Amino acid sequence: MSADHILFPPRLGGDTSNNNNSQNVLVFLVPGNPGLIGYYAPFLSALRDLLDATTSFKGIDFHIHGQSLAGFIDGDHEPFTSRRKPYDLEYQIQHIVKAVSSLRIELGPKQGQPYDHVLLIGHSVGAYIVLETCHRVLRDPCLAPELKLTSGILLFPTIDHIADSPSGWKLNMLRQTPLLGDNAYRIAQGFLRLWPYDTLYWFVSKTLGFPQHAAEVTTRWLKSRDGVWQSLHLGMDEMRVIGEDKWDDELWEIATSSRKTSNSVAPPKFYFFFGQQDHWVADHYRDEFIRKRSSQNERTRLIVDESKLPHAFCIEHSQPVAEKVHAWITEMFGTASSPITKAG
Repeated sequence: MSADHILFPPRLGGDTSNNNNSQNVLVFLVPGNPGLIGYYAPFLSALRDLLDATTSFKGIDFHIHGQSLAGFIDGDHEPFTSRRKPYDLEYQIQHIVKAVSSLRIELGPKQGQPYDHVLLIGHSVGAYIVLETCHRVLRDPCLAPELKLTSGILLFPTIDHIADSPSGWKLNMLRQTPLLGDNAYRIAQGFLRLWPYDTLYWFVSKTLGFPQHAAEVTTRWLKSRDGVWQSLHLGMDEMRVIGEDKWDDELWEIATSSRKTSNSVAPPKFYFFFGQQDHWVADHYRDEFIRKRSSQNERTRLIVDESKLPHAFCIEHSQPVAEKVHAWITEMFGTASSPITKAG
């Protein structure tokens, strides 16, 4: 595992690891903002263990990947300046499309070949990036001709009028405030420079109560050269871009259950997992989105959490969310699941 990338390959010695006929499924996580994959290491590790312990996956190898968004790791770009600014949401979408489409099976007899199926998991704004990735690839298969999107799991998705959420409203006000919005990162960086690394780590771990993995990732991000600027820049762009639900019927497959796209691949099946009280999601827009999509339950599952899991689940609630995701993956890829039997 590196600061910008996580890989949990299939368990060595498994029933399918040397089988030419096995199906190789890529499970790829797109993080929220701040877009640091290190926050999700316990979640992906728990998911790996749950998948390995499941006996209903016959002839399937799961390859778990996760990648930081662009600009959050100082080493992945030249220093940002007033002319070379941080990356916006459009750049992040293109970045993820390229990253996912470039991945190939890394182990076994099919090494170097494209994955048989791709399941994208998106958290927060990562859910918006996942939907846009699916939408663009479905509309233009030439964009990633070997990318076989099967399904998407969207966790605490910020996909509809984010600026009207409680936290979004505050960030949008900052964005619209003359002088302050453009200089917010300078104020934040100036304040953070006053804190020695060890003191800041102590504050994050003890005062905020973050566990070790989250405290380490947060402290590195806050003390990085460009990470805070990248986060603020992307967040303000989210306020501008994420508004009305703009995706067409092709993505949701509402015309008929047998509708196909131009490359004869059925659109992905989506699982939406909304928080009960999510400060980054406006309840009335969430409820309207659910109402509009509830008739498409053949291709779209809509769940509102009843256990009060927080939006930032990756800090302390990785295990229960991993268990939910595992249950949905089992539903999709179990013995009689549709992606393997229909698209395999």
